[in-house]
Amino acid sequence: MRFLHTADWQLGMTRHFLSPEAQARFSDARLAAIREIGKITAEQECEFVVVCGDVFDANLLSPQVVGRALEAMRSIPVPVYLLPGNHDTIDAGSVYRSATFTRGCPPNVRVLAEPGVHEVAPGVELVAAPLKVKHPLSDLPGDQCATLTARPGVRRILVGHGAVDSLSPDPDNLATIRVGTLADALSDGRIHYVALGDRHSATQVDGLAIWYSGAPEPTDFTETDTGNVLVVDLDRDLEAKVTSHRIGTWSFLAAERHLNGAADVEEFGRWLAGFPNKDRTILKLGLVGTLSVGAHAQLEDLIEKHREVFASLEVPGRRSDLAVLAGDQDFTELGLSGFAATAMTELVGAAAGNPTAQDALSLLYRLVRSEA
Repeated sequence: MRFLHTADWQLGMTRHFLSPEAQARFSDARLAAIREIGKITAEQECEFVVVCGDVFDANLLSPQVVGRALEAMRSIPVPVYLLPGNHDTIDAGSVYRSATFTRGCPPNVRVLAEPGVHEVAPGVELVAAPLKVKHPLSDLPGDQCATLTARPGVRRILVGHGAVDSLSPDPDNLATIRVGTLADALSDGRIHYVALGDRHSATQVDGLAIWYSGAPEPTDFTETDTGNVLVVDLDRDLEAKVTSHRIGTWSFLAAERHLNGAADVEEFGRWLAGFPNKDRTILKLGLVGTLSVGAHAQLEDLIEKHREVFASLEVPGRRSDLAVLAGDQDFTELGLSGFAATAMTELVGAAAGNPTAQDALSLLYRLVRSEA
């Protein structure tokens, strides 16, 4: 028996650092990922798809987001089972209870709204642990394990959403999923695979048949192995074989660069130019070091140029980490006189330790140079 495990589609997600044009492409990529999942299910002959929570980024979304998502799910040629997570809880105001969802839901899409056992094919059961509130007061997958007894000849997949204690920064939280409870249920045959969502990086938990699929498209800079879906085989011995398939097309990267002269700035420019798929790359840079006014002006030109082609290029905090030192050699070639020379002299005097004056000095240098 073979199925596809995915999670954390986060449909409707917005990112404040994206321009409207980039945000539209970011949203379209999430719909394209659903269609790619449909292709993989056909190619790999999967029997069904489980989406382990946070299908939608919130319960309050525009009808267009919900309607287009359902239309994309319609293209998947097998049943699709959606588990409500902490972003799309199955409460009174749930997206799954909205008129747009209920009206447009295709026949192959089913919501695992009720906890417990759901037979999806002869001899195949999903054990669902949906979230009805954003912050549960117990280990929901563990609660489901406690209700089960082994059934010979039946293959069971536990479908949950949340952090496991061995990976959580808050292992004592009441809602944290206890790996020991899952391990016991796997060992005695009550379940045979645990499909989890919430962690956006593909992760096997403690070497067991407990997996996070990760998100099919990245959502943040902290994710390490995102952009994947998992194809899971349960063989006759009920051993789970998991194969990762990469479908993500966007990337998030946070990097720090040390710049201490014109040569470093030139190398930084080559590094930026070497990125593939810049229009789908979200880059956050930390720049540290010391530059002359001329080198800093060259750096600002590079950043402006590449902001036009990257999906997003941010340099937060650069004013506190990158010092600009003004020297006579930066200005002798400019031939300044009158007001410009006076302004430059005043800014040079104020630049030491003053990021605002450093930026103004760099801007004045660039303006004068462009007119030369």
